Amino acid sequence: MKRSPDLLRLAETVLLPGFVGTAAPDWVRRRLADGLAGVVLFSRNVDTPAQLADLTSALRAENADILIGIDEEAGEVTRLEARTGSSRPGNYALGVVDDVALTEQVARDVGHDLRTAGVNIDFAPAADVNSNPDNPVIGLRSFGADPALVARHTAAWVSGLQSAGVAACAKHFPGHGDTSVDSHHSIPRVTASAEELDEVELWPFRAAIQEGVRSVMTGHLLVTAYDDELPATLSPKILTGLLRNRLGFEGLIVTDGIEMAAVAGRYGLGGASALAIAAGADSICVGGENSDEATVELIRDAVADAVIDGTLPEERLADAAVRVRALASWHAAAAETELPDEIGLAAARRAVRVTRRPGGPAVLPLVVASHVVELAPETNLAIDKGMPWGAGEPLSKLLPGTTVTRLSEPEAMDGAPDRVLCEAADRPLVIVVRDAHRHAWQLDFVERVLAARPDGVIVEMGLPGRTDLGAVHIATHGSARVCGQAAAEVLTGQA
Repeated sequence: MKRSPDLLRLAETVLLPGFVGTAAPDWVRRRLADGLAGVVLFSRNVDTPAQLADLTSALRAENADILIGIDEEAGEVTRLEARTGSSRPGNYALGVVDDVALTEQVARDVGHDLRTAGVNIDFAPAADVNSNPDNPVIGLRSFGADPALVARHTAAWVSGLQSAGVAACAKHFPGHGDTSVDSHHSIPRVTASAEELDEVELWPFRAAIQEGVRSVMTGHLLVTAYDDELPATLSPKILTGLLRNRLGFEGLIVTDGIEMAAVAGRYGLGGASALAIAAGADSICVGGENSDEATVELIRDAVADAVIDGTLPEERLADAAVRVRALASWHAAAAETELPDEIGLAAARRAVRVTRRPGGPAVLPLVVASHVVELAPETNLAIDKGMPWGAGEPLSKLLPGTTVTRLSEPEAMDGAPDRVLCEAADRPLVIVVRDAHRHAWQLDFVERVLAARPDGVIVEMGLPGRTDLGAVHIATHGSARVCGQAAAEVLTGQA
């Protein structure tokens, strides 16, 4: 058996590659016209709404029924608004509010923007239960640590997004929340028992399937209760045995980025892709830096060769291609439902929680120009590095003359606390942190400054750990642009 044109075309059907640039490269257009079934977009492909609509229109000019996917979770993981910061809070803030109608409205708002832009599958929501507060990659992307809460908001998000005519994709199956390793870099191990997984991790996925979710994304996780050798993305026991047969999911199974070290590091791009299709995945997401024609050909050839050598049954590959084409041709009418104006900002405002130190000074509202220090940790690879965040910029608009200093970990060492105290002399002081409980350097900086300025205000824009810091502790439960706006309103008494 040889690499026939039909076999190569079948293998290419199951690939969802990324590409570089805000216009469609010639190789992408040529391959879409010749059988490639879709692409995945990243923030590098998005400039303005009009540009994005032009891009997707150009892609569909080559093939009307293609999948155009994107990671638009809102909050910290946004591709549409990576340049400006998200106009909607992420999942954790929605979980704190715990209003499923609000979650559905926010998801419908996301879906409206995606459909207008020509995107028809969104790799969201994250259905992970964030049971490990030190998780380096999920955190705010989860609705919370309570599986029942995560399940009802996952279902609401799926309902809202798909009511706008955009397919949802619950991820990262069978659950990335109880991990301490980022699968972009290495393979996380999930060692919970099958009974524990059933009661926690699988609950939101069952809710998503019951809600009619069109797609599920695999996690690159070694889940030892099901398979102690192969990560979930490559495991027939997990994708076919658990997701298909036991949970009864009939939609599209798409992999997380196949270039991630948790799978490609050991099996290579081509080997991991062929194993994933054989295990039960239907579509291979190819992103990151591996976004060129040579990578597509490498993976396509590896999948075809797996059919030739018998490690991938051709019937399995054909079944995967059918599922890809079925979702690509799915067209759902968008619900004609009016959404409240600025629904994202309204949600962010409702997610803010304020803790005042008993007997502490009454420092709010701020009425004069202040000094804001923002402590900026390294973020995981799912979050765009240059995305705007913080409370300083929106506060400076409400209190002109406010100054802002942003410090990374190296910059926050040595004499930085003393310099901040000098800069903030005779002015209100606001310290903005992100996941301070996970970063000893942030806590050290905060405690040193507060020892001299007990009237300082803390704004936590990550997962709240200690709420006893500062004269006032403001938890936004997210770092989206609207979360910063909501914090600034609380600081100035305009909430």
